[in-house]
Amino acid sequence: MRKLAVVEAPSVLGLRPTGVEDLPAALLGAGLAEGLGARHAGRVEPPPYDPERDPATGLLNPGGIAAYSVALADAVGVVLDHGRFPVVLGGDCSVLLGTLLALRRRDRHGLLFLDGHTDFYQPSAEPAGEVASMELALATGRGPRVLADLEGRGPLVRDADVVALGFRDAEESAGYGMQPLPPALHALDLHTVRALGAAEAARRAVRVLTADGTGAGYWVHLDVDVLDDAVMPAVDYRQPDGLTWQELETVLRTALTGGGAVGLTVAILNPRLDPDGALARRLVDCLVRAFDSQG
Repeated sequence: MRKLAVVEAPSVLGLRPTGVEDLPAALLGAGLAEGLGARHAGRVEPPPYDPERDPATGLLNPGGIAAYSVALADAVGVVLDHGRFPVVLGGDCSVLLGTLLALRRRDRHGLLFLDGHTDFYQPSAEPAGEVASMELALATGRGPRVLADLEGRGPLVRDADVVALGFRDAEESAGYGMQPLPPALHALDLHTVRALGAAEAARRAVRVLTADGTGAGYWVHLDVDVLDDAVMPAVDYRQPDGLTWQELETVLRTALTGGGAVGLTVAILNPRLDPDGALARRLVDCLVRAFDSQG
């Protein structure tokens, strides 16, 4: 059986301290570690939050996020070195940079990016300078060097080694002037996932991520706003439509089958918008089911 380890990464340096920082406690309180049979591998505390946008880069907390990414990469690296599968509980989506840095220190890896948004903004187009709207661009080497070239290792992942699946923000992001996704990046928006079916879309994603030359496996990044707003309203940036619980479970099961996946991030659930904990418990159930048949 695959051995799992949970790392808490309660950073909101790339967003705002609205409650997303409580995600690890909410999911662990809902029984995630027990359900996965996972050991606890520590908690990486973020530096203080600065609400002022950095004038040099146009980002919120660029120095803090850079330092946090290194610390998180160290913690994830320890889990990997012990032969375990890290399950990283954010925080906001900027924690992806630390997880990918841990992989980049080791080898070439891919990324399955499950998010209702493409998060490919450049600072000039992001209204508040939030790195949680830019992490995919930064991970592929685009943006201010302080985050796009962590430890001189940028890009953390190559365009051709990324599959973005389930996003539905094309009209909104174009309206803000977000830079376009590069042609080499594999994009399966919500409409395409629906046309193919969740299982086939996930199989296509895995084929891309496991093709010859793409490296030593792939990371799975889950922003829970990839789910339909009707079933997952506990997020800060809401938009209509999205994956059903069953579709998400199907995608995750497929992605976790066969040993290609090397780690998972869960981000953006805001427990303050889930006062009775029902959504946290449903998410835990989905994750446990997705891992249930994995060896």
